[in-house]
Amino acid sequence: MVAIQGHVRVFYQLLANALLVSVTNFTVWFAITFYTYLETRSVFATGVISGIFLVMTALTGIWFGSLVDHHPKKTMMQVSAGVSLTTYVIALVLYQLTPREEFRDPASVRLWVLIVLLMAGVIAGNIRMIALQTMVTVLIEEDTRDRANGLVGTASGVSFLVTSVISGLLVALGGMLWVLVAGVVVLALSIVHLGLVRVPAGRASEAAAAPAMPAKVEAAAGDGPTASELAAGGPETAPVGKVDLRGTISVIKQVPGLTALIIFSAFNNLLGGVFMALLDAYGLSMMSVQGWGLLWGALSTGFIVGGLLISRTGLGKNPVWLLLMVNIVCWTVTLLFPLRESIVWLTVGLYLYMLVVPYAEAAEQTILQKVVPYERQGRVFGFAQSVEQAASPLTAFLISPIAQFVFIPFMTDGAGARLIGSWFGTGAARGLALVFMITGVIGLIATAIALRSRPYKRLSKRYTAAETAAPATS
Repeated sequence: MVAIQGHVRVFYQLLANALLVSVTNFTVWFAITFYTYLETRSVFATGVISGIFLVMTALTGIWFGSLVDHHPKKTMMQVSAGVSLTTYVIALVLYQLTPREEFRDPASVRLWVLIVLLMAGVIAGNIRMIALQTMVTVLIEEDTRDRANGLVGTASGVSFLVTSVISGLLVALGGMLWVLVAGVVVLALSIVHLGLVRVPAGRASEAAAAPAMPAKVEAAAGDGPTASELAAGGPETAPVGKVDLRGTISVIKQVPGLTALIIFSAFNNLLGGVFMALLDAYGLSMMSVQGWGLLWGALSTGFIVGGLLISRTGLGKNPVWLLLMVNIVCWTVTLLFPLRESIVWLTVGLYLYMLVVPYAEAAEQTILQKVVPYERQGRVFGFAQSVEQAASPLTAFLISPIAQFVFIPFMTDGAGARLIGSWFGTGAARGLALVFMITGVIGLIATAIALRSRPYKRLSKRYTAAETAAPATS
């Protein structure tokens, strides 16, 4: 991989630091979900945890993107780690001062204060990920960015691999105590390490390589640095006057099909909220928390393998088409793996799912890096994150009580158990399985419609045109 002015080493240092923090944040997230379910045995409670996470992600994405664009990337990464560290310290104190029996009540105020604190610390890590995505544009040559995005996906896979094993074992060993202690120590170390990394500011080469922004869009885009300022070697930072929503929307509208891509991703996340709300309860209904954590560790190797494949082969000439093909695979898997209440079926299905997800994430990142001007990428990444996540809280909040009070009774002693229970199975797990299958069918229909849509064809044409024109502009 060739980096701009030899900065590939900086990219690897940032990637390693992001991996360290991601492991910590994912461990906290997995652990509090496992811990809450094991203490309360409430599917509704785990669904609400997913909802809180997704609401906070949706509400903060645009703001985080603006912060990344207006401040040095390294500074925002340090702020991200500092906020997470502070919330974990407070949560550790609260956990130690609270009698354990209080955490067994799903209506406990202290339990939900603990959950919200930890979710805030995890969400603060999103600042780091937005900054890292924009730094790929600065540090990596355009023709190898898809491979760099594959390495970012590999790092996320390693995070899941380590996280699932660590969180399951730590919760089984000592509840949330050792999870929080480890989180505090690792976040402190990450801040020290990041302080030693020299991160370059935006450079003229990136302004020249970025797609041209129409004058009317640049005028509407608010208070960030312009392409001309970057080309002149001007500062990366600017005073933060407001969240640049109007300018960000203007930039997105100028790219044919980009709005539709973000909406399509939001719809996928609407369906993906089902996984976040119900998958842990489904898995834990069939195995112990230690076994579930170890299984997730094994499954996460699929994420790692997928990311490594991308880093070697890239995404091909048309990541827009590839993104939709990946969705077809994902929703087919979602439809098939719940057909039997079997750890083998679950493992095979989720492994294939994890194998192709890095392709979808790398494809979307590569598309945005290609068609969005560099000086606006933080805000566009943040906006996309907010919009795409905005739908998921609705699913997470609604599907858990629907599963608890409708689908589980339906497949336990209701009409569903009588109609299809003889071959599909009965009980709580089969109610959750039915929800997964319905989700898969809806996802396949939506993807088929997207493949035949005009916005897909326009965005695909825009990307391939930019790919053809790239050598002339670099």
